Amino acid sequence: MLRRRAHAALVVATAAVVVALSGCATPGADYPRTESTALAQPQQTALGRTAAARAAAHPGVSGFKLLPSGADGFALRAQLADAAERTLDVQYFTFANDDSGYLLMDAILRAAKRGVRVRLLLDDPQAQAQEAQIAALSAHQNIEVRLYNPFAYRGRFAAFRWIELAFSAPRLNHRMHNKLYVIDNAVALAGGRNVGDPYFESGKDLQFGDYDVFAIGPAVRELSKSFDEYWNSRLSVPVEALYGTVPDATAVAQFERDLADHRKESREDGDKLSQHARTGQPLAGLLATNGLVWAKAEVIYDSPDKADVESGDAPGLLLRKRLIAAAKDTHKELVVVSPYFVPGAPGEQMLKSLRERGVRVRVLTNSLASTDEPIVHAGYQHYRAPLLAEGVELYEVKPLPGKPQEKGGALKNPSAGQFALHAKVFVFDRKKVFVGSANFDRRSFHLNTEIGLLIDSPELARQVVQRFDVITQPENSYVVTLADPYNPLRVLNWRYTEDGKSVVATVEPGHDRMRDLRVDLLSLLPLDELL
Repeated sequence: MLRRRAHAALVVATAAVVVALSGCATPGADYPRTESTALAQPQQTALGRTAAARAAAHPGVSGFKLLPSGADGFALRAQLADAAERTLDVQYFTFANDDSGYLLMDAILRAAKRGVRVRLLLDDPQAQAQEAQIAALSAHQNIEVRLYNPFAYRGRFAAFRWIELAFSAPRLNHRMHNKLYVIDNAVALAGGRNVGDPYFESGKDLQFGDYDVFAIGPAVRELSKSFDEYWNSRLSVPVEALYGTVPDATAVAQFERDLADHRKESREDGDKLSQHARTGQPLAGLLATNGLVWAKAEVIYDSPDKADVESGDAPGLLLRKRLIAAAKDTHKELVVVSPYFVPGAPGEQMLKSLRERGVRVRVLTNSLASTDEPIVHAGYQHYRAPLLAEGVELYEVKPLPGKPQEKGGALKNPSAGQFALHAKVFVFDRKKVFVGSANFDRRSFHLNTEIGLLIDSPELARQVVQRFDVITQPENSYVVTLADPYNPLRVLNWRYTEDGKSVVATVEPGHDRMRDLRVDLLSLLPLDELL
């Protein structure tokens, strides 16, 4: 009895501390740190010299390659880490503690051992599951790790983090959703992929369809500039300020042995990630002149202190303003690929105004059956009928596409597990294409920080639209329509093909009693601003 009372008292006392801490400013914001910037002379490295030679033949533009294949995306990250000579800048919302995460941590640590300066910037909540591994990496003299907008509570009890979030929601709801990987300030990967098995076609139960864009040329300097702004922001806190102590060299050596054992086991087990890292998309082929599309591009991103910019307390950049301006300038067609599509009233009005001008609007998002975030679907479903009534075309990807493409990438074979959309791509009049981390939802536009490339390239736009046309076929997606456009109840139909036969469903595919109840209850809550 006394033990139970003591334990209860400890829980209450800890919760009280968490609540007290929640009223503080960003933990560790005043911790001493040294500012640093991207490599000033990339041409001092082999990658830098190669990239500069390629770019010299295309003055004023950058070279790009779209990578719809997750396996190729992983292979390039591994190869680039092995090719790094001076710097490796890594920025992610999620860096999972799974096979791909371990293999990339291994590649990062090997780079650091060669003398490469590594700056690893992660969003705090997603990083809390692998604090031991992150701490071990940060103990290496050439690796520095910072966490964006961290929680004060660093313990194991998730309930206390929820308590802190409840009391500090205005601060903690703002997350860093950026994805960026820059090597020697010479080449970069940006786009929608986090680090984790499902993003690299290696998930056991789930595969995410996504895009990376490989870049060389002037755009890389701008991407590095964005990284530097985040890295040197007061919101990016060194792990030493949060963890208390960082492991010593012995712990680093043990972690290195663990990573080496994992690498060996992966090869012995025939792990396709390890194999593809050696045999997949060759870096040399990408750097060849004929392997890239050369075009002008803008790097658009949110300021790291987006919350202050939104409130008017500080000047800064807001990605949504440039993205919406590009959409409003569209004259013929807007193509939107967004796994989480919750436009809100402003977004809905913008799409409506495009339709009134005769602009074709096509949207691909997740279905109830494919989404990994049912709460987002609860917000999205409010907008379907009104948008369809305006003539917007809606497609919801199936969890098991029936017509996968011959050469991997956007679609997966049913035997590979459930498919879910994760790409964030916008095509404007088939002339410009945005590839980045931003969804078409209120969270990306107003809460999370985001980054992407707006590329002026009809060729890249053509490639995206070509894949869009494949995945929106009824074998691969549900084509959502109004059963009767003149019916005020606006009943929906889902048209698709199954086993070669056309099907028109009047009940949403993927429904079940409990899932429907949960989504319906969530849809009653005023959550649009958080979705």
